[in-house]
Amino acid sequence: MRIGILSSGGDCPGINATIRGVGKTAMLHYGMEVVGVHNGFSGLLNKDIEVFNERKLSGILNLGGTILGTSREKPFKKMIDSGDNTKPQIILQNYIDLKLDCIVCIGGNGTQKTAYKLSKLGMNVIGVPKTIDNDVFGTDMTFGFDTAVDIATDAIDRLHSTASSHKRVMVVEVMGHKAGWIALYAGMAGGADVILIPELSFNTDKVNEKILERAQNGKPYSIVVIAEGLQTGSDHPSDYISREIHETTGLEVRTTVLGYIQRGGNPSPFDRNLATRLGGHATELIARGEFGRMVCIKGDSVSSVELAEVAGKTKLVPIDHELIRQGTSMGISFGV
Repeated sequence: MRIGILSSGGDCPGINATIRGVGKTAMLHYGMEVVGVHNGFSGLLNKDIEVFNERKLSGILNLGGTILGTSREKPFKKMIDSGDNTKPQIILQNYIDLKLDCIVCIGGNGTQKTAYKLSKLGMNVIGVPKTIDNDVFGTDMTFGFDTAVDIATDAIDRLHSTASSHKRVMVVEVMGHKAGWIALYAGMAGGADVILIPELSFNTDKVNEKILERAQNGKPYSIVVIAEGLQTGSDHPSDYISREIHETTGLEVRTTVLGYIQRGGNPSPFDRNLATRLGGHATELIARGEFGRMVCIKGDSVSSVELAEVAGKTKLVPIDHELIRQGTSMGISFGV
């Protein structure tokens, strides 16, 4: 068999470990030929490929980013001017011309949706979920999430000493467009006093009450962790929250936006192993001819789900999540 691998969407720690898991399993265990597709779906449009060998996949397990490059090309998005959309047909023809038996699509929600649409065109496709946001539907966890939480937690840990020394309120904005997984996990691990996520409707009065309560109890500093997707009616939710806290409490407030630092660098050991397992299982599905599926982790077991079940869906933090319940019991405010 001849299989292709591509990575699409934002970069993420663990993509290279996945490429390695897919490629080495395919070549060494199943005797398949492996082709790397450069720059996501753009590479399929332009036939921008390279044939992999084992040496090419050596030494990449611990590397961040992606050796294949990536892009946010969305081939099913209609061209604005003409309304024409021939890109899917070009991709299908190139898939045939390149004599590919399957394409492995590593990416987040958008990538899995595109993978599903390509499978409906007749292409053999396997999806591998990737995002630091941990919001891909159908899997308990995505690789990249653990690394991002480690980075965000380390930053929060470091801000504690400054907050305490200067008696300031530190507002820390972490990634998470629609889901608050990073904010919840890093906030809890970093000992935040207030955690605000998009899934919970928050009240700034409740936030200020918590901060004033701490000040009155001899703790004139607080750590507030928020997800970037928090709905505040402002382009920058951290600026809005900081302003509301300062104007109401009179306390000194500082804002830190972690941004892309959460997405870069080497993957954690957990993410390396998770990515390797998912990549290996993707190749097993190909060998069995089980296409149109996305590999996933359920509990401690690797399995798969139909792409039709995950396409266009987002996994949000349940409002009754155990960490939210435990945090509330410990006096952490979620703004509700």
